[in-house]
Amino acid sequence: MPERPSDGGRASADLSSGPTELERAITACRSAFATCALFSLVINVLMLASPIYMLQVYDRVLTTGRVETLVMLTLIATAALAVMCALDALRTSVTIRVGCWLNEQLGPTYLACGVRARLKGDSSGVEHLRDISQIQNFIATQGLTAFFDAPWVPIFVGLIWILHPMLGAVAVSAAAVLFLLSIANEFATRKVTEAANRNQIEATLLADATIRNAEIVQAMHMLPAMTDRWEAINKSVVDGLRRSGDIGGFVLATTKFVRFFVQVAILGVGAWLVVNSQLTAGAMIAGSILLGRALAPVELAISMWRNFMGARFSYGRLKTAIKDHPAPPRRTTLPPPVGRVVVEGISYLTPNTAHLIISDVSCVVEPGEALAIIGPSGAGKSTLCRLMVGLAVPNVGEIRLDGSQIHHWDGQQIGQHIGFLPQDVELFAGTVRDNIARMQPVGDEAIVKAAQLANAHEMIQHLPQGYDTRIGDGGVRLSGGQRQRIGLARAVFGNPRFIVLDEPNASLDQAGEAALTEAIENLKRSGVALIIVGHRPSTLSIATKILFMKEGRAVMFGERDYVLETLKARSAQPLTQDDVQKDRHRSVSRQRSERLRPRKIRAMAGVQHDLPCA
Repeated sequence: MPERPSDGGRASADLSSGPTELERAITACRSAFATCALFSLVINVLMLASPIYMLQVYDRVLTTGRVETLVMLTLIATAALAVMCALDALRTSVTIRVGCWLNEQLGPTYLACGVRARLKGDSSGVEHLRDISQIQNFIATQGLTAFFDAPWVPIFVGLIWILHPMLGAVAVSAAAVLFLLSIANEFATRKVTEAANRNQIEATLLADATIRNAEIVQAMHMLPAMTDRWEAINKSVVDGLRRSGDIGGFVLATTKFVRFFVQVAILGVGAWLVVNSQLTAGAMIAGSILLGRALAPVELAISMWRNFMGARFSYGRLKTAIKDHPAPPRRTTLPPPVGRVVVEGISYLTPNTAHLIISDVSCVVEPGEALAIIGPSGAGKSTLCRLMVGLAVPNVGEIRLDGSQIHHWDGQQIGQHIGFLPQDVELFAGTVRDNIARMQPVGDEAIVKAAQLANAHEMIQHLPQGYDTRIGDGGVRLSGGQRQRIGLARAVFGNPRFIVLDEPNASLDQAGEAALTEAIENLKRSGVALIIVGHRPSTLSIATKILFMKEGRAVMFGERDYVLETLKARSAQPLTQDDVQKDRHRSVSRQRSERLRPRKIRAMAGVQHDLPCA
């Protein structure tokens, strides 16, 4: 079996120039592939037992009539064939185990890679796991065996040539024709198969999104439109698979015809040579058997060509994905944070479109303080939250937790000290207990403590099985408010020192909002640094500081009462004609700077940082 990589499968500290997890896994399989090659050597040598047996029976036993010679030859051939079949079974067992081992090793790596890809806007991350299964299936089937046996084709052809040059010429011609057919099959199906694979991924993602949003699709009668869109994409997939299948089927049928015809031809040529006393009958039969063995790997390779193409495309996608979204380097473990958060002049551009979302935002949150981020929709509040918890890296500026940049912390360590409640709360299939515990095996005391801290304990007790209530697929469907309160309990689990809540009261009723307010007050008393996005008076009443954002900028930051009074005073002042002209002038200047600023930021920031999450 392959040896386990030296890092034990953990997120590696590789430099960009070092081997990827995929390359290390393939390298670790070399010893297993070498064993399969050795088995193939012995198997193909033992494969000669059958033609040699026929040669000896026709040329020696039938001419001499020695029964004891026939018995010994039969015993030797039987033993050789038994060993050959045993080695063939062992080779199949090795390839199956190699495929399973690759799946076990690469599965966690590409699951994490898919998460990193999704955070960067690539939604095809789940396809990487299907690519691993595609490679596993190819390795575990006879497709890989054909490649181990292929090098023996010229050897068997050479043995036929030794029997007689005319037989060798027939064998060489057959091998050449089959080789040309395989090349033609490659060129005829490569582009079609590759396009079909890409479209199939797109169709799968569209179908998954349609089913995932079943309520919206059904309520607003979007199913016909989504079905039409899926059918348009799937039609190109079906057409591509049909075309490649037709071409492959034609090539395979031609291959079989060539093989059967050559079997007849070599017997016919051999019989003509026997009649002319240029060849023995045993050599004629042996040549026919050798030719069948020589052409078998070629025919098998052509029949498995579609699987090989799929595995090759999958390997290419895996190779590209791990290079585009590499694992973050291992970081030095830092002391547990106290919870002081400093945002220093950060600006952020979207990775793909380079659109300026946040521009020159700064703020400070001390332990025990709650910063409320307010502003109109599209002001960049949620993006700022994502930057603060390390889901993205600012192009300019720094976000520091206890003096260290947020993306310099080790991902596994910092995750224990950060709580995050996003706008759209997603819970995983499992129990309420599992979700609060962040899907980790922990004691009951810590789970109940987190629920009590989030004031969700009483609400959970009213569920059918309490903390053991299953939610998600096959479980109880929770309301939006219940999901938010369980999500808050998950955010405060483990006593994190820095918690970000993005509109935590959006789906709460009056009782839930009162529980949220009490929970935030408890967190402030325990010295937690809190970031809260919201507009309701209850949110502002518990805030220590306020950051007012507009169009991606920090318009005002300071103590709560000062910011609220200033905003109130500004809104109470009537606008004069000069104010209107000044606002229009500022708007034009801002639009001009918006067009120029991304270039400056890209020049200052250089290459976009990789995401720090594991």
